[in-house]
Order: sequence, then structure tokens, then C-alpha cells
Amino acid sequence: ALLSEIGFPMAKSPDLQIVTANRLRDGAVVYLRPDGHWSTRVGEAVSAADDEQARGLLAIAARAAAQAQVVAPYAIAVERQPDGSLRPTGYRERIRAEGPSIALISATPPVEPRHVSV
Repeated sequence: ALLSEIGFPMAKSPDLQIVTANRLRDGAVVYLRPDGHWSTRVGEAVSAADDEQARGLLAIAARAAAQAQVVAPYAIAVERQPDGSLRPTGYRERIRAEGPSIALISATPPVEPRHVSV
């Protein structure tokens, strides 16, 4: 992986990149917003059109990491969808953004109804 000047991984020169991390207080996947705060919604992320802009976003993320707001920030490749939304291009990052790729199975088995004849 490419590394920014401050040592955080960068995506391999895609058209668009965003910065993701995990929020330190609860482990949630978060994305850097234009105002420098973090969101759990990928659609609120600020995008970088080139590596220089991505390095700038990673510098902002590094300050947030130094302030113990987030851990392990890095840049990921995204593509703009026809509706204007952003979607990660990598499968792992899509799972982080959208959740599991399969339906979750309940840990408790279904209860069989009991019929009592009267």
C-alpha cells in the first residue's frame, strides 16, 4: 500500500478517495466529513480527487488519531454512483460501509407454537 508522508496507508491512485477509521470510544467504522468531524455514513465523507488531496485528508485524520478520537485512519478508493453517492470499490470496504453481505441468522432458534386441544 502507498503510505502518506505521515505514515498512513493510501489507496492506489484511484479517481476518488475518502478517509476511514474506527471511532475509538465504540469501534464504529467512521468516515471523515468535510467539516473535519466523523460520520458513520459513507455518503457524508469528503472525497479527494488526487493523492495530494488525500494526503491532506490523512493529515486531518492523523490529528484526530493523536487526540484519541479515531484509530488507524487510512484512505480508500470510492466511485461516484449515478445518483451522486459514494461507494467503496473494494469488497472489504463495502462490507465495512454497508454491513454483512448475507442475511444474518438469529442466534435463538424459532419457538414452535404449542397447541392444546380443549
